[in-house]
Amino acid sequence: MTSTIVLVLAVFAASAVEMVEALTIVVASGTTRGWRSALEGAAVAVAVLAVIVGAVGVPLVHLVPIDALRVVIGALLLVLGLGWLRKAILRSSGHKAMHDEDVVYAKTVAELATAGDRARPRRDALGFVVAFKGVFLEGMEVVLIVLSLGSSAHRLGLAAVAAAAAVLVVGGAGLLVTRQLSEVPENTMKMAVGIMLTSFGAFWVGEGSGVHWPGSDLAILALIAFFCVVAAVAIAAMRRVLTARAGVSTVADR
Repeated sequence: MTSTIVLVLAVFAASAVEMVEALTIVVASGTTRGWRSALEGAAVAVAVLAVIVGAVGVPLVHLVPIDALRVVIGALLLVLGLGWLRKAILRSSGHKAMHDEDVVYAKTVAELATAGDRARPRRDALGFVVAFKGVFLEGMEVVLIVLSLGSSAHRLGLAAVAAAAAVLVVGGAGLLVTRQLSEVPENTMKMAVGIMLTSFGAFWVGEGSGVHWPGSDLAILALIAFFCVVAAVAIAAMRRVLTARAGVSTVADR
C-alpha cells in the first residue's frame, strides 16, 4: 500500500510538471497560430505517447524477469530523479534561475509571430508542429517515468491512470487560467518528484540486487526522509557558498 501511494503521487506530480510546460507551448501556439492546429498537434502527440506506453510497457511487464527489470529500471529512475533533484537544489539555493512559464510563453509567441501571417482560415502546419513537438518532448519524460515506475512495480495500468489524471487536471486548469502558469510552484514539485524518483530508484536497485529492506515497502518512506534531509543540507550549504561569494565581491569592489 505504501509503495502504491508513493507511486501514484510520483507519477501524478511528475506528469503535472511536464504537462504544465507542454501546456505553455500549446497555449502560445494556439493564441498565435490558431487553436485548431495547436489542439490537433497536442492530441496527436498524446495518442503517439499512449501507443508507446502500450507497445513498450506490456512486454516489459510480462517478458522481462522482475529482478533484472528492477535493477535496470531502478538505475534509470536514479538518473532521472537525481537530475530533477540537482536542478531543484540549484534553483532553491540561488545558483540557477527559477523556471518561468511566462518567459517561455512570451518567447514561443515571439518566435511564432515572426514566422509569418497568423491569419489562417483553418489549419496551420507550423502551429501543429510546435504543439506536437512541445507535448511529445515533454511527454516522453512522463512516458519514461510511467514505464519505469509502472513496470518495476507491476502496476503499469495504475501509473498510466495517474499520468492521465495529471494531464486532465493540468488541461482543465489551463482552460481556466491559461497564461497564469507561473503561479504553479514548479520548483517545489520538481524537488518532491526528484526525491520520490530517487527513493524509488534506490529501493528497486536494492530489491533487484537481493537487498532485504527493513519494513519492506515502508523503507521507501525512510529513503524519502533521507533524501529530503540531503536536499535541505545541500541547499543550505550552497546558499552559504553564494553568500560568501557575494561578501567577497562586495569587499573587492570597495
